[in-house]
Amino acid sequence: MDPLTDSPRVRSDSMSSSASQGSRTKMLLRQRLSQLLTCVEDMSSDDEASEEVSRTLDEAFQLCGRFIPTDAFRLHMVTWNVATAEPPEDITSLLQLDIQPPTDLYVIGLQEVNATPVRFISDLIAEDSWSHVFMDTLAPRGFVKVTSVRMQGLLLLVFAKQIHLPFIRNIQTTYTRTGIFGYWGNKGGVSVRFSFYGHMVCFLNCHLAAHMNYSLQRVDEFEYILEAQDFDLYDTPQIRDHKVVFWFGDLNFRIADHGLHFLRSSINSGRLNLLWNKDQLIMMKKKEPFLQEFEEGPLDFKPTYKFDRNSDTYDTRAPKSWLGFNGKKRKPAWTDRILWRIKPKTLPSEDDEEEKASTSTVDGQDEFPILVTQDKYTSDMSYGVSDHKPVIATFSLDLRKCFDTPLVHVSPVGVWSADQDALLTYTIQEDFMSSTWDWIGLYKVGFKSAADYETFVWVREDDLPEINEVIQRSVEKDEIPLLGGRYVLGYYSTNMQSIIGLSASFQILESKRAVMEGLVPEDINGFNK
Repeated sequence: MDPLTDSPRVRSDSMSSSASQGSRTKMLLRQRLSQLLTCVEDMSSDDEASEEVSRTLDEAFQLCGRFIPTDAFRLHMVTWNVATAEPPEDITSLLQLDIQPPTDLYVIGLQEVNATPVRFISDLIAEDSWSHVFMDTLAPRGFVKVTSVRMQGLLLLVFAKQIHLPFIRNIQTTYTRTGIFGYWGNKGGVSVRFSFYGHMVCFLNCHLAAHMNYSLQRVDEFEYILEAQDFDLYDTPQIRDHKVVFWFGDLNFRIADHGLHFLRSSINSGRLNLLWNKDQLIMMKKKEPFLQEFEEGPLDFKPTYKFDRNSDTYDTRAPKSWLGFNGKKRKPAWTDRILWRIKPKTLPSEDDEEEKASTSTVDGQDEFPILVTQDKYTSDMSYGVSDHKPVIATFSLDLRKCFDTPLVHVSPVGVWSADQDALLTYTIQEDFMSSTWDWIGLYKVGFKSAADYETFVWVREDDLPEINEVIQRSVEKDEIPLLGGRYVLGYYSTNMQSIIGLSASFQILESKRAVMEGLVPEDINGFNK
């Protein structure tokens, strides 16, 4: 069984928008017209027929109005319990870097990142090894780390294509401990929320209680995390207020009742469906209304826990005796999962289990629909550094942008080189909560994060700018790279915690001083030593 084969696409939407606009629109409209004809033929009462025909026509016309042009974005998600291991050298397969259509957002959730006291303190000073390998792999391909959040062994990373940075705003992160009565962070959840072209999205990476008998505790922990985490924004103060929520991680749900032999024979024969009805998360979703709001693709990949390290073999530990106690092999389980939720119009009642959360609108935002389509849900069996295999999910996000103009326009002025001071201009194009602590960074093309600047200048300090006012700032020549290259300017908003304006890329020329000092070959840019 190929671990990377496509599974059926699973879709949910906030307002019946679509990708592949033409074909899906026609299909749905045909369905409505077919229903209309059926109504006309089958209804016995004229009044009843009139009412049903009117309702069906309204739906058809609403569909016509809703299928306004949208943009499609591709989201690639990974969850992996790395069991304190160091990252592998090559993560190309994990990120599926060459897949088409190209990815716009990467969201990576890790659990059990090495968090010994010495290691954790060193990681606070500098990026941890896992963050480094992801940044080093993605930056050359034009991806920038938007933000990250860590709580001991839990790590959540978000990367975006550089072109999207000005439209990712109001970034906030938070975390919740659930280990050892809520005082220890070995278990719990870390989350990132932001506005993506005006659509509020939240990503929640969890590591829940382990062991077979703690299924109910896992549900309680998740519900506690949903209620405990809050954000400093009036329209999305809690996780479930967001338009789209992705819940993922080592959720630790096991496969109940079945013995080890039946589990392994079902897996080896490819009859995974025989195990689904005893998966604890699937079972708990039938009982808990708030879990029913979350959707998940089919589990068409092998259980991702527990493996012997550096192998594709499930746990083969020999029984070991210690004071008469015998060890036992762990049963395979789908502990590592990725689910998502679309905000419903109104929260479903416990009495109405048929009303699901897959199709909904957000009040006041009917004209800005969003469709979430899961394109792939699988695991990657090629990685063996951990006793878990990583789980991958790719999604298409089809949405109508609430805005497509950066808040700030920034650009270089004239020729830039380290031989002279340089000038830049910036213009506030739309009102926002600017600050004199905002700054404009000079970034080499392929930069890794907002902090990965060559130099920066503060914005004007004396007073806040007017809309459309052109403001000029200078960069001292000693701060400009000697060797030159391709660069961009980025306006960083302290309040929004993001880059909200990017210039087009431009060339910084190699300086005469660099040529004279032999730092670059002679006769570069017309200079002849």
